[in-house]
Amino acid sequence: DCLRYDQWLMMERSLLPYYNIERDAHFSSLPTATIYSRNSIFSGLFPADIEKRHPKLWEESQESEHSKNRFESEFLTDFFSRRRINIKDLKYTKLISADESRAYEQTILGQVKNKLNAVVVNFVDILAHSRFDSQVIRELSPDEVAYRSLTQTWFDHSALFRILKILSKQDVSIIITTDHGSIRCLRPSKAIGDREASTNLRYKFGKNLQCEQKHAVYIKDPSSYRLPTHGMNVNYIIAKEDYYFVYPTNFHKYVNQYKDSFQHGGISLDEMIVPVIRLTAK
Repeated sequence: DCLRYDQWLMMERSLLPYYNIERDAHFSSLPTATIYSRNSIFSGLFPADIEKRHPKLWEESQESEHSKNRFESEFLTDFFSRRRINIKDLKYTKLISADESRAYEQTILGQVKNKLNAVVVNFVDILAHSRFDSQVIRELSPDEVAYRSLTQTWFDHSALFRILKILSKQDVSIIITTDHGSIRCLRPSKAIGDREASTNLRYKFGKNLQCEQKHAVYIKDPSSYRLPTHGMNVNYIIAKEDYYFVYPTNFHKYVNQYKDSFQHGGISLDEMIVPVIRLTAK
C-alpha cells in the first residue's frame, strides 16, 4: 500500500542477489486513494462499476476509515468468478502490524501450496501517515531522499524481506504492485464545501465544492471519470502537483499543520505512476 516508484527502486537493490527482476509500471486510478485504487485492483472494476455491482458493499465500506477495504477478498473472488476462472486454493491476507507479519513469516512455506496468495502489506502507508503524526519520524525523513532511505532501512529489517528470501528458494512466481504512491505536500489551496464534504487533503467529494481551478481538476460529472456518485449532485475536486486542500475555517492553523506531509489522493507522477514487478528466483 502507498509504495512510490522511487521507494521500490531502493528496495529492489536488496533483492538483486536473490531474484531476476522485471520492472514495469501502471497508472493508479483517480483519486489515488486506497478506497478507490486498491478496491479497483482486487475487483478489476472502476469505482463506479463497483458501486453498481456491489452497492451494499460499497456503502458499507464508506462507514469508516478502517472498513473502507474490508471486502477485498470478496472482490477478488468475484473477479475470478466473472471470468470463469476456478481457483480453489485462493488465500487473501492483510498484514498491518509487525506481529502479523512475523506470524505470517512462520507459515510462509505452508502458503506456497496455495494456487494464489494475495497479500496486502500496509507498512509503507503507515510510514507515510506516521511521518505526519510523529515528530521523530519527520526528523528522520526531512526530505524525499531521507524518506526513501528510511523505507530502505525498514525493508532490510522487515519480515517481508525475510519472506521474499525464503520464497526465492521455492518454485513460485511473485508479482509486486501497489494501489498508489504519495507526494510531499508543500502548497495549500483553499477549498469550500458543505459540512458533508469529505475531509481528505488531496481530493474531496461533496455538494457545491469550490476551489482554485489552477490547483485542481474539477469533476462535475463523476460518471465521466467512472467515479461513484455518493448520492445526487455530488462533485469531486482532485489536487494537482503538491497542493493540499484546506477549508477557510482556521485556515492558517491547518496550513501549518499539514504542510510538508506525505499525502495521496491527488494527481501527480509520484502518486499515479506505480511499479509492477515480477520476481523470478535466480
